[in-house]
Amino acid sequence: MLIKHAARTLSLAGGPPSRRFLPPAALATYQYHHHHRRQLATATAPAPAPLRASQLQKQITQKPKSRPPNDKLLFGHTFSDHMLTVEWDAKKGWHAPQIKPYGNLSLDPAAKVFHYGLECFEGMKAYKDAQGKIRLFRPDMNMARLNKSCARLTLPTFDSKELLACIKELLRVDQAWIPSEHGYSLYLRPTAIATEESLGVGESSRALLFVIASPVGPYYKTGLKAVSLSATRDYVRAWPGGTGDAKIGGNYAPGIRPQIEVAEKGHQQNLWLFGDEGFVTEVGTMNFFLFWKTPSGERELVTPPLDGTILPGVTRDSILSLTRSWGEFTVSERAVTMREIATACDEGRVLEAFGAGTAAIVSPIRNVWFEGRDVEIPLDPKDKTKQGGPLATRLKKVIEGIQYGEVESEWSVVV
Repeated sequence: MLIKHAARTLSLAGGPPSRRFLPPAALATYQYHHHHRRQLATATAPAPAPLRASQLQKQITQKPKSRPPNDKLLFGHTFSDHMLTVEWDAKKGWHAPQIKPYGNLSLDPAAKVFHYGLECFEGMKAYKDAQGKIRLFRPDMNMARLNKSCARLTLPTFDSKELLACIKELLRVDQAWIPSEHGYSLYLRPTAIATEESLGVGESSRALLFVIASPVGPYYKTGLKAVSLSATRDYVRAWPGGTGDAKIGGNYAPGIRPQIEVAEKGHQQNLWLFGDEGFVTEVGTMNFFLFWKTPSGERELVTPPLDGTILPGVTRDSILSLTRSWGEFTVSERAVTMREIATACDEGRVLEAFGAGTAAIVSPIRNVWFEGRDVEIPLDPKDKTKQGGPLATRLKKVIEGIQYGEVESEWSVVV
């Protein structure tokens, strides 16, 4: 009787049993039946649907927008006619993907993305080669990283090949928006957000995955342009056990204030340092590379290791793969401090340094403000007028060649 009464009370209460109110025997009996009811419900409920490109629906705009000339393009200010959206909920799984006219999203003010930053994204580009074919550069890596970011934030994951197939169809629909001029491309921004209307801190029962596209020009319109950095200790970009290895909005918002502060002092970006030792992590929103001679005289290309604080950049991986295949110098993924770099500059051992990312490919560094002085970084010792060193210039040329189909490579995927 006690057990039946307890079970009925708990059923009316709508919650799990409390150890404070049930004797051990009653609690054990309730938990046994509750566990088996849950197992039965799980066994009979249909599995959530996976994302399927075969279910893609298309609604073509009847009011296409006018496209600005290439020389008027500003990064992320102009958007193509269409967007890709895929809804998800915990019960049904992924809904049918949709390509539809670009437009506003309708979200409840209580959507979790607004309150707890449950949002992640990717940055990738589509190119047109000399024959007019559409190409993507290593898109499998972007899909894998987006899945990793989603998993880190408890957002739903997906089959990378299926989402990529949907993105390819979006590119076919909006192919007129892909500039054909060399150096220009269509920037793609796949994004996942939590849409459940709830102020409770926890995973979201609903989500939205969408992709928008923006035609963009070259990062440096007049060729490479070296930047000035400020080594930053007062702010921390990422930390062990955090989210530095995921591409989430929460990593970027805190960097805006430090960016404004160093800009007021005449620098383009922060060089993020970590710990009392001053380990170099990233430069602005890019991966960091140092090309130097070690104290023993060996040429070495160094980038910080993927220790959880560093974003695994697609360009970063491409640079490491290319330079290792050349076999011309040592290529290392290891920790390096700003003090080591400053000392090496004073001793004439630094050859060049640069950031690496999707937008610019490479961004040469000319100096770093560190401990009250400018640490000068060499560019091209043979030509003082150049804004990029020989290695950075070479890497940019090779990677661009692959992106535009001028260099044969499995990294270039024809749509």
